[in-house]
Amino acid sequence: GVGPSDASPDEGVVEDLPLIDERAVEQLTEGLISHYLPDLQRSKSALQELTQNQVVLLETLEQEISKFKECNSILDINALFSEAKHYHNKLVNIRNEMMMLHEKTSKLKVSGINI
Repeated sequence: GVGPSDASPDEGVVEDLPLIDERAVEQLTEGLISHYLPDLQRSKSALQELTQNQVVLLETLEQEISKFKECNSILDINALFSEAKHYHNKLVNIRNEMMMLHEKTSKLKVSGINI
């Protein structure tokens, strides 16, 4: 025979549902929205403000980073100048030594000593 397990699980469900009052659904929906909407709007404006602050912070950080890069390049330039000065001094010393050696060899030639 036909037992309770043979019946479709959906059978009779539609008939069992009470009639839904559309006005009640609309009022419940409005109530739910009016309950949560102010908090959501405050959250939205707080997130927008946070995002704007982050943009400002990122721009400020980029400016600071570029300042540090400029400082580093200035330090590099200063190092190059001091190195150039050091090598210039070496060249001046070599030139002075060569002039002194030239004078000595000239004096020796005048003295009759062949080099």
